Amino acid sequence: MQTATGFDGALPITRVIATRVVTAAEHVVEAANILRAGGLVAFPTETVYGLGADATSGLAVAQIFAAKGRPTFNPLIAHVADLAAAQREGAFGADALALAQAFWPGPLTLVVPVAASCSVSDLARAGLASVALRVPSHAVARELIRLAGRPIAAPSANISGHISPTLAAHVLADLDGRIDMILDGGACDVGLESTICACLGGGVHLLRAGAVTRAMIEQVLGRKLEMQAQAPSTQAPSAQPVAPGQLLSHYAPRARVRLEATHRVEGEVFLDFGASMPGATLDLSPRGDLSEAAAGLFSALRQLDALGSATIAVAPIPYHGLGEAINERLQRAAAGR
Repeated sequence: MQTATGFDGALPITRVIATRVVTAAEHVVEAANILRAGGLVAFPTETVYGLGADATSGLAVAQIFAAKGRPTFNPLIAHVADLAAAQREGAFGADALALAQAFWPGPLTLVVPVAASCSVSDLARAGLASVALRVPSHAVARELIRLAGRPIAAPSANISGHISPTLAAHVLADLDGRIDMILDGGACDVGLESTICACLGGGVHLLRAGAVTRAMIEQVLGRKLEMQAQAPSTQAPSAQPVAPGQLLSHYAPRARVRLEATHRVEGEVFLDFGASMPGATLDLSPRGDLSEAAAGLFSALRQLDALGSATIAVAPIPYHGLGEAINERLQRAAAGR
């Protein structure tokens, strides 16, 4: 297990770990024991692979920041077993309760005020008076939480700012030697991180788009959301985020990303959508299916980045439905670093 020191910026790693990649179904009990002992386990969810640690232990959570090279002002999502467990950690008003009942278990994170009984560590909450909570639907994630018997803090299982992992192999490529175990549960179904809504007393704000779309949320609330999800160009880089995935540059390959590309430039690799560009290097969905595009987005970016081109050109993606979440990830991938 790693030892991390200090809480300013990214935490250093002081010891290399022999990372084991194991079959999820056969090793989930062992993985839960590792978490209970303060170790790090990457595990599959319906969204992306998460890097899990005991959310109630500041020392365990510090290992996440060390392994990812993640700044400690960036809060983490605490994954819990069910709504009852979430209500022990956070204070749920009427809007938050309605959204939780509608979409949990599933790919929605709710940022709510901390409850008096909250056990999620200050470090996982980045010192904020709020806590980000999610009840995942993936069977392996749910069993791991149940066996661990406590909230599990779990950002995406990758180096901070890199492309999020949707396969165990992606996790290994980024975090080999930095974490104890990777539970291999195959490919993630959704392929994009959870939608994040803040319910902090001033209405419901969409902080990150995802598979639970704006329209789905508005249908449950019976009204329009008060605020658009922040675009990278309008976000203040110095502002402390209240939830994950809000940093200006995120989900980033090594290559430059050129968006809304309608033509090919020599030397670029081209990521198409809907078979709009003959001879494209990859197509997220030749039939123009946004769910298929979302599920394959991060894998496609990793494949294209591995080709070594200086630029990845990306065809226009529609903004309706799940397209809002896809475009948000692409905008952050294209932001200057």
